[in-house]
Amino acid sequence: MASMRDIKRRKSSIESTQQITKAMKLVSTVKLQRAKQRAELSKNYFNAIYDTVTSILAKAEGIDHPYLKTGESGKKAVILITSNKGLAGGYNSNMIKLVTRDPEFPKDDTVIYAIGKKGKDAMKRYGYEVMTDYSEAIEAPNYRDGIKVTSELLEAYEKGEIREIYLAYTNFKNTVSHVPTLLKLLPVEMGEKEETEEEAADKASESSAPMNFEPEDEEALNLIIPKYVSSLVYGALIEAQASENGARMQAMDNATNNAAEMIDHLALMYNRARQGKITTELTEIIAGADAIS
Repeated sequence: MASMRDIKRRKSSIESTQQITKAMKLVSTVKLQRAKQRAELSKNYFNAIYDTVTSILAKAEGIDHPYLKTGESGKKAVILITSNKGLAGGYNSNMIKLVTRDPEFPKDDTVIYAIGKKGKDAMKRYGYEVMTDYSEAIEAPNYRDGIKVTSELLEAYEKGEIREIYLAYTNFKNTVSHVPTLLKLLPVEMGEKEETEEEAADKASESSAPMNFEPEDEEALNLIIPKYVSSLVYGALIEAQASENGARMQAMDNATNNAAEMIDHLALMYNRARQGKITTELTEIIAGADAIS
């Protein structure tokens, strides 16, 4: 059994760690409230813009545009959003597994556009090519960050350096639920999602006339698609930031609770060791007294 000094020293160390995890939990909670509000306010807009653009393109006919077809050359590009810091439970590892364990993204046919140092470093260790690092964007996301990422990706897409663009981020459901999500950005998917009977009836009642563009379709898509991609990237940054703080708050709460359990266990061990020492001393005193008498 460990000595009383060792137990006391270990208990003191765990108590210090517990204070740190408590403080980190409080900080993450405050950050989460802000990020959660932004994510909830923006979610409807980003869902609407995704549905609107895919609906427009589904109704359009006979459009030949680079943004609507897979490139003939180049690799697949993945915008991978993780965090710059650790201590967030499985948040970062889940995102990394989402890409590395998907057979659609082999190392020799995939390039990574990393947002977050944890993802960048991990993908390099796995042998993926990391083209650009936008790690500063995840600290305080704004729409300009989405525009910056989009402009560089679209430039590479138009040059034929990449043929498909995917977005890997953590979808913020609520404080305790964060879902790793992979979304294809380009070429734009025009497949129809599953509909309820009510939605199908509403759709049937709409006009079936083809979509007309003003100005011409190519010019319109050159304006719409970059804004569409920028909006989705920005929305993913907002949701990823909320998910990161939620995951860190949960991880620190679990760590604090585990520390409390360990402290209670060490307190019990200390009391047992102390009682054992007292018993030993009393036994020695009684034995000595008997020997004298």
